[in-house]
Amino acid sequence: MLAKLIHLQLKVSSFFKREDGASAIEYAIIAGLIAVVIIVAAKALGLEISKTFEKITETLQGK
Repeated sequence: MLAKLIHLQLKVSSFFKREDGASAIEYAIIAGLIAVVIIVAAKALGLEISKTFEKITETLQGK
């Protein structure tokens, strides 16, 4: 019984020492931030392109 408890303690100890999960979470946060930046840039660029096409349309129609 004592051997099983020691084995369990070693397993739990090694679980908390591992850093694989922390790296995965860090990469997920970085990917999320990059996605937010892309969305904001796409919105800003989309509005600018829309304004440009409106100007072209107005120019072609002679307004």
